[in-house]
Amino acid sequence: MTNDVETGLFLRPKFGPDGLLTAVATDRETGTLLMVAHMNQQALEATLATGEAHFWSRSRQTQWKKGESSGHVLRVVDMRIDCDQDAVWLIVEPAGPTCHTGAVSCFYRRVRTDSTLERID
Repeated sequence: MTNDVETGLFLRPKFGPDGLLTAVATDRETGTLLMVAHMNQQALEATLATGEAHFWSRSRQTQWKKGESSGHVLRVVDMRIDCDQDAVWLIVEPAGPTCHTGAVSCFYRRVRTDSTLERID
């Protein structure tokens, strides 16, 4: 049996015990997976209000706007939520490289069977 969270038409995000939900961002034009991050309620609200991606940094324990210092903001053109509302998918137009390393995507290395990494950007 499903419930209103799974089939309803109201946003009711299910934040984890840490107050966070997972957020993935993909490029609107290419479909490339750009990054995975986390949002708390405040970051989700800021994203909805501004149309630019905001996240919660688990390592720094603070909210941040993607591109705040680099200028490489992620303009959200579509936001989707999964069936149980504990993860969001941001379809974005990036204003430059997404990764802080300067790579287009944070997923710029392939894991090989010998546990080494291969750069693929």
